[in-house]
Amino acid sequence: MMAHLDVVTAERADWNLDPFVLNEDDEYYYGRGTIDDKAMGAIFIANLIRFKREGYVPDRDFVVALTSDEESGGSNGIGWLLENHPGLIQGALAINEGGYGLLQDGQPLANTIQIAEKIYATFRVTAKNPGGHSSLPRDDNAIYDLAEALLNIRDFKFPVELNDVMRVSFQRQAEINTGERAADFRALLETPIPQDSLDRLSAEAAINAQLRTTAVATLLEGGHAPNALPQSAVANVNVRMLPGSDPQEVLATLIAVVDNPDLLVEYRGGGSITDPSPLSEEIMSAVETVTEAMWPGTTVMPTMSTGATDGARMRRAGIPTYGTSGLFVDRNDMRIHGQDERLLKESLYGGYEFLYSLAKELSE
Repeated sequence: MMAHLDVVTAERADWNLDPFVLNEDDEYYYGRGTIDDKAMGAIFIANLIRFKREGYVPDRDFVVALTSDEESGGSNGIGWLLENHPGLIQGALAINEGGYGLLQDGQPLANTIQIAEKIYATFRVTAKNPGGHSSLPRDDNAIYDLAEALLNIRDFKFPVELNDVMRVSFQRQAEINTGERAADFRALLETPIPQDSLDRLSAEAAINAQLRTTAVATLLEGGHAPNALPQSAVANVNVRMLPGSDPQEVLATLIAVVDNPDLLVEYRGGGSITDPSPLSEEIMSAVETVTEAMWPGTTVMPTMSTGATDGARMRRAGIPTYGTSGLFVDRNDMRIHGQDERLLKESLYGGYEFLYSLAKELSE
């Protein structure tokens, strides 16, 4: 059972409340980390105390790992443990963040379980030019060349690739939607996928990111003086690769998309290739059993996170890792890493009961 105690940064001036003080009203707890990921850390410790007080003896060991550094790279948290003390966290499986319950109009709609996550990778595109005086402009301009390359990347869509996890996910998303939207999710399972359905779903950033590898410019630097033609222009391109992707194949694709042999496109590193955790009967049955007992009729939906968690490092170490919490959030108002991050009080205690029951279900 793993959780990270560090949080992403927050500016006090951007919040309506102090982000580093736990505030509350009748319905919510507010503060940076209330969802990501201090609630799970608190729940795991509370449940260990609860098991101890009950005299409960599981059929397998329970290990809780509360670490730091997940938000800024993981080298001093799970990564450090795996490198220096792997025996402390070796296990048959791990429960992690990454999966939440989804509320629609205040009612439970689905309980997600993260089986996979996309892989963070950094690429750089560089344009160079001899430059000159700005009073004598020419067509060969490093900034213009780079801009054209970035527009090519913007307009390019990587091909759709659906792994087994997302096929099950889209099938279950069809079940919790209606009308054309439900039909569009079912269409994703057809071969070939009907273009109109694909276009509608691809227009939604959250769905598009689960369909394909994505690339986006995130940092830009160019020129050296306001009265000189630029001699160089550089852009950072952040790529979120689908599980199992090869960075060198992505690099070859970006070189072809940039379509300018005078520009340098480089792979600058990132996450390692990570395959999804097995969609095993053991974990799915346990999550479904507890979910049905607590929230009858709620769909359990496997997902692939478009962001990154410590689960990727665990999977690379051979430990199947599943993101599931029982913490329900409004599907249209998720404030992870956002302003006035908050967690429903009811959700905190629901997650407490869910993770307590799930641990027992997995040990009996």
